[in-house]
Amino acid sequence: MLATFRHGIHPPSHKTAAGSAIKRMAFAEELSVPLGQHIGSPARPLVREGEQVVRGQMIAEADSFVSACIHAPVTGTVSSIGWLPTPQGNRVRGIRIKSERGASQDQMAFEPHPILDSGEDWMRAVSRSGIVGLGGAAFPTHVKLKVPKGRQIDTLVVNGAECEPYLTADHRVMLEWTQDILNGAKRIATVIGAKKILVGIEANKFDAFQHLKESADGDVAIELVKVKYPQGAEKMLIHALLDRKVPAGGLPMDVGVVVSNVQTAAMIERLVVKGLGLVERVLTIAGDAVERPGNYLVPIGTTIRDALDFVGLKSTCDRVVLGGPMMGQAIADLSLPVTKGTGGILALSQSHHRSVQACIRCGHCIEVCPMSLNPALLGRLARVGAHKELAQNNLKDCFECGCCAFVCPSHIPLVQLYRQAKLNARKRAVVG
Repeated sequence: MLATFRHGIHPPSHKTAAGSAIKRMAFAEELSVPLGQHIGSPARPLVREGEQVVRGQMIAEADSFVSACIHAPVTGTVSSIGWLPTPQGNRVRGIRIKSERGASQDQMAFEPHPILDSGEDWMRAVSRSGIVGLGGAAFPTHVKLKVPKGRQIDTLVVNGAECEPYLTADHRVMLEWTQDILNGAKRIATVIGAKKILVGIEANKFDAFQHLKESADGDVAIELVKVKYPQGAEKMLIHALLDRKVPAGGLPMDVGVVVSNVQTAAMIERLVVKGLGLVERVLTIAGDAVERPGNYLVPIGTTIRDALDFVGLKSTCDRVVLGGPMMGQAIADLSLPVTKGTGGILALSQSHHRSVQACIRCGHCIEVCPMSLNPALLGRLARVGAHKELAQNNLKDCFECGCCAFVCPSHIPLVQLYRQAKLNARKRAVVG
């Protein structure tokens, strides 16, 4: 019996791009690089309009501890520094770079770190590389690896679950960047003091499991987990692999664990020792409105329109989603750029517009919620702006996986209600 967590759902997988090897995407004529594409403070620009930059050059520096450096994804000229759109509808500062014709895909600027003796050396090197969590959260990796004094970490969990439908980028990374993942995981474990390394992979990626198993030595354990959504959520994977429950409002460190996405671990090995910056990432571009679905190594700052033009967009496209269909966000503006946190782009033909009905108190949402919340109650409270009651019923523990909305027979947009309630709570905190 494969390990798993309580509750959850089994949406159709649609992982037809799993057999597509990683292909490098060509540079667009102009790339738009946001300064705030990570959790924390936006980076501070180091370049001026009209300045020549080379691929890999640091063009913006972390402005606080919880921030991330930004590097030029292409050799070219800074055409402007201004405001860029975001999926949330607001704008962030960003740097537009006009690509140099025939620019090399190699990083031309780097700061090698030949001696990395201490954890602090590694932390600084990771910070300079601009690596963030590539599983979607985009939390600066150097912050995540900073273990507070008095806290002991015994296990590093490397997340290869990739439970979202359609997305197969991590699957391909496990097949093609196998040794980078294993070496990167060992480096992370050394920095955080973890004695055990576990790589968790869903059973629908058995080829990746076998490949890693054959390549790993005794320092890394490769484990299969049951195919279930949202198995790739940190708390769910920790429960499945270690039978530990992260407390409400808590973090994996509270139970002695740090979790890293497989692509994040690979990037640490591929970039940090060489002093390179994160200028590209592997993501899945798929959906029935894509002519050449697959997994692509995409320069950060490539617009969604340019990415879709590269793979071929069918005229039947009805909507475009950033990320997967469960936790991703439908967008209307194709000038949005690919960021470090973009795990996928979906172009879908079939419209899924459904009329919303009244809640029938069926309880299906309660049965599937992986955090054992009461989604129907939270939805009702969110509608009327009952902020105190939402907090009392642990809205903060909801990570917006979408299980509740998926099974709701009344098609209530529960996740959207929660997101708006959380946004309102943050606004009230700022005003207060």
